[in-house]
Amino acid sequence: MKQPSFLKPGDRIGIVAPARKVTHGEMSAGMEILKGWGFVPVEGKYLYGSFNQFSGTDAERASDFQEMMDDPQIKAIITARGGYGCMKIIDLLNFEKFVKQPKWIAGFSDFTVFHSHLHRQYQIQSIHSIMLFNMNPDRFDMVAVESLGKALTGLETNYAYEGKAYKSLQRDGKCYGSVVGGNLSLLYALSKSASDIDTNGKILFIEDLDEYLYHVDRMIIQLKRAGKLSGLAGLIVGGMNDMRDNETKFGKSAEEIIREAVDEYDYPVCFDFPAGHQKDNRALIFGAQAELNVGSNVSLNYLNNGCA
Repeated sequence: MKQPSFLKPGDRIGIVAPARKVTHGEMSAGMEILKGWGFVPVEGKYLYGSFNQFSGTDAERASDFQEMMDDPQIKAIITARGGYGCMKIIDLLNFEKFVKQPKWIAGFSDFTVFHSHLHRQYQIQSIHSIMLFNMNPDRFDMVAVESLGKALTGLETNYAYEGKAYKSLQRDGKCYGSVVGGNLSLLYALSKSASDIDTNGKILFIEDLDEYLYHVDRMIIQLKRAGKLSGLAGLIVGGMNDMRDNETKFGKSAEEIIREAVDEYDYPVCFDFPAGHQKDNRALIFGAQAELNVGSNVSLNYLNNGCA
């Protein structure tokens, strides 16, 4: 996997909204944090645009992203927020210049499309992390915010936690592999597309929000039938938050659904990892080699400071 250069003070970061629209007020806290880290945020032309629920038309949102990818003075791209829209523009982009001069892109949720596309098509690392919309104490805690700063600058991004909530579901063990994944709904939606993720030999991370439990079951079974779960090195389950159920109950939690789907395999499985649609959403370097150790505690340690 190709690793973009880590950032240093004075570097310019492109801010784009490839999905839902945002306001100046929603971006202000994040802009100040980036400036406090010594970076120079550069706003896309259509960052504050509006076209129905989006920040602009597909062509406008794509042009913003294309400009940030092609500008050699922009050293990283951080998305403004998620929602829906990234899948509509990914095929409008030309990655020719980006591949020659890779730069960090960061975001999560709907932004999973970009992570998967870079991984599958170009073997370039990226950062699964909070977005500017989330850089607000009311939405995410500062530990998550600071983890993005560390990932961008090459500082230690290793994590350890107790994982008490789902200890009975976890499968102990140690494994090595590059970390890939993202939002379960997006991974499911990308099946058989040019952005479909390769999971063989990898440590797969998944998370999701506000899904019906039967749909979680459908999505995880689809990944299994597509061969995405059988060859994993390990499985990390992040936040599966605010799940919904029908009047006739499904009978299992999201975590139990996922654990049952991988019962026949023997790789390590952990739950409640501090990443996803929750305040504690730690940055993960997708495409970088790591060691996952699941036991009395759970740890994820990147090798060679995130280098592939």
